Amino acid sequence: MFKSLMTWVDDRFPATKMWNEHLAEYYAPKNFNFWYFFGSLALLVLVIQIISGIFLTMHYKPDGAMAFASVEYIMRDVPYGWLIRYIHSTGATAFFVVVYLHMFRGLMYGSFKKPRELVWLFGMFIYLALMAEAFMGYLLPWGQMSFWGAQVIISLFGALPIIGEPLTLWIRGDFVISDATLNRFFALHVIALPIVLLGLVVAHIIALHEVGSNNPEGIEIKKHKDENGIPLDGIPFHPYYSVKDIVGVIVFLMFFSLVLFFAPEGGGYLLEHANFIPSDPLKTPEHIAPVWYFTPFYAILRAVPDKLMGVIAMGGAIVVLFLLPWIDQCKVKSVRYRGLSFKILLAVFVISFVALGRLGMLPATPFLTLLSQIFSVLYFGFFIALYFTSKNEKTKPVPERITK
Repeated sequence: MFKSLMTWVDDRFPATKMWNEHLAEYYAPKNFNFWYFFGSLALLVLVIQIISGIFLTMHYKPDGAMAFASVEYIMRDVPYGWLIRYIHSTGATAFFVVVYLHMFRGLMYGSFKKPRELVWLFGMFIYLALMAEAFMGYLLPWGQMSFWGAQVIISLFGALPIIGEPLTLWIRGDFVISDATLNRFFALHVIALPIVLLGLVVAHIIALHEVGSNNPEGIEIKKHKDENGIPLDGIPFHPYYSVKDIVGVIVFLMFFSLVLFFAPEGGGYLLEHANFIPSDPLKTPEHIAPVWYFTPFYAILRAVPDKLMGVIAMGGAIVVLFLLPWIDQCKVKSVRYRGLSFKILLAVFVISFVALGRLGMLPATPFLTLLSQIFSVLYFGFFIALYFTSKNEKTKPVPERITK
């Protein structure tokens, strides 16, 4: 009966074909390690965010006079509303943790190199859309930090010559952060950006499955196939990696639950204390800083004295990641066979990114601003040095086949 049903469906929709192409008969390298969990975990968190977001919108009021009270209503009066809200807020943090680790894996193993440039670009567009989605959602609780954080970030667009002021006015929908801003951010956060994200995720996966997955050795498994066209060093994604990913999901959900039930506010880093106070346009918080996943770029912005140049530097810090496939000229993909210079540069890049993230959380002082400038130079220096050193980098010989 099931076979007859699937035949009926397949005659009208390629369900079995899609299952085979992307799971049962999609051959992935047999040497995936810990770092390859984070792609599937990112997809899991996206589903968590969409489902929890749907339930939150059932009770949230996108109105300047009622938004904060509706969040309190969700937390206090809606059955398990506190749990849904904390799942969504914890999920936002988890999303960026998983995405940053996923991107770091790409840097380590050269997953941005030929023939996967488009996979990397789609991934970077996902990251950009995710940042926009998080920023729009950050305003919705309509607390003090939401209001003033949005005020600071939106005002940055005013530094752009000619189009700055009209663009700022268009983003706000008013001359100040107001009910109109809240309404349009709500529409973008709930409808427009999730559609864009889902489309980019589908494009990312299709592009990945077209060229095949990279692996820790940086070897193209499609170069060695048997008489049936099956990669000799590949195994079907299902059931091998689908079952393995379930283990990763269980471990991830354990850590997710620990944060969710025991530290949902994260000591003020995940949900700022000021955001539990209703927004007040007449009272500026003592220290305005974005959520931790924006702070590296915020620190770069503050490191530059000129406002326009700071905005350009902040934007350049993101744009330069898009150019990575063409900046890195080395033929070898995996860090296992790269030279010492790349390993040092990668370590410096990670340290500078983490340091900038921490500095962006702290109030600006002359000493901390100096540190931000130093680490900003190191951040951009990674890409400049990589461009020149990767051309003649001394690398180890890469094996023809996956041996372990």
